[in-house]
Amino acid sequence: MSVLGMTAVLGGCGLGGDSGDVTLRLVAADYGDSASNSSRKYWDTLVKAYEANHPGVKVDVGVYSWNEVDAMVDAGKAPDMAQIGAYADYADEGRLYSTADLLSIPVEADFLEPLADAGQVNHVQYGMPFAASTRVLFYNKTLFARAGLTPPKDWSELAADAEALKERGVKYPFALPLGSEEAQAETMQWLLGGGGGYTDDLGSTYTLDSAENISTFTWLRDNLVGKGLTGPVAPAQLNRADAFAAFANGDVGMLNGHPTLIQQAAKKGVKFGTVAMPGRTGKAKTTMGVADWMAAFKQNGHRDQIGDFLDYVYSEKNVLAFSREYDLLPVTNSASKVMEAAKEDRALRPFLEELPLSTLYPVGNTSWATVSADIKKRIGRAVAANGSPGAVLGQLQAAATLAESGK
Repeated sequence: MSVLGMTAVLGGCGLGGDSGDVTLRLVAADYGDSASNSSRKYWDTLVKAYEANHPGVKVDVGVYSWNEVDAMVDAGKAPDMAQIGAYADYADEGRLYSTADLLSIPVEADFLEPLADAGQVNHVQYGMPFAASTRVLFYNKTLFARAGLTPPKDWSELAADAEALKERGVKYPFALPLGSEEAQAETMQWLLGGGGGYTDDLGSTYTLDSAENISTFTWLRDNLVGKGLTGPVAPAQLNRADAFAAFANGDVGMLNGHPTLIQQAAKKGVKFGTVAMPGRTGKAKTTMGVADWMAAFKQNGHRDQIGDFLDYVYSEKNVLAFSREYDLLPVTNSASKVMEAAKEDRALRPFLEELPLSTLYPVGNTSWATVSADIKKRIGRAVAANGSPGAVLGQLQAAATLAESGK
């Protein structure tokens, strides 16, 4: 649906009906991959149950793409609630309610700590995590068995396994998607494994061109890409979706993956295993966590009604229902404990184990959306045959510093 079309549909955001009832507008993202599991079905079920017990409140849900929310807000037609990828700009401009303004104390306290921390701007939480995932190393059990390999525990073992897979004719011994789709995720996973990251320990200052980060990308260039171990498509042109599809087709020996790859590979009959992402000298001290966010806008008022509805959205049963439908990790402690113990969720346990100690994108920085987009454009050049990790990361650092200064 076009931005113009969505704006027209939601032009009356927040206006009550003739009866005086309050109508809340929620813009939601579609996590499904077909009509049969569209997020529309999830929200229809949830809203029907909520409205049955709240006769004075109606909730209209529109399911749209992520980028359309920004256009709505810029046009002065903000919904009451929206799922968005970055919220810090809106919080900085005073457009959002804080979680303390909205949620009951038990619900607010139930968010997993690293997710709650990542939802803060200037030590106040505005971003409410809605869905989460972590990354682990997926490996093709059939290809590993044929080559007599065991899953790697550090980078040197990973490179050796990739070399053995290449000798056996595996198309992508290690798939390294640094294309424009999600390069910021693959990059961060490797930086963490090398003892670095995007920011300092406080998360406030970018450290893109640190010695650790330059060393990490130099290793990738020289030990994986330069030796032909990342497949026929240059990492700068390889997107995550294509890498996942290649894994599901049995053409990839190893890659970093998130929970949605479980069903994708299983549907194609690929036998796979998962282990913690190796670090330079052993298991990485921290892995990457990712969260999508719910934000509540002040423009239309309705603070009490929004808060009551979100308390219901974040109830244990609803968080579990969403997480199980889309193979994502729950964002609350209560739902996480249920999934950790339930047999039906055992495939997600490796990801659940990583989440409490994970490191998330610096989404609380108002510059993050700009910096992330820049990483997607440039980082693949760092591992090219004639690429200079120091130069590329230096360029990214200079641009990030400028973005953070607001100039």
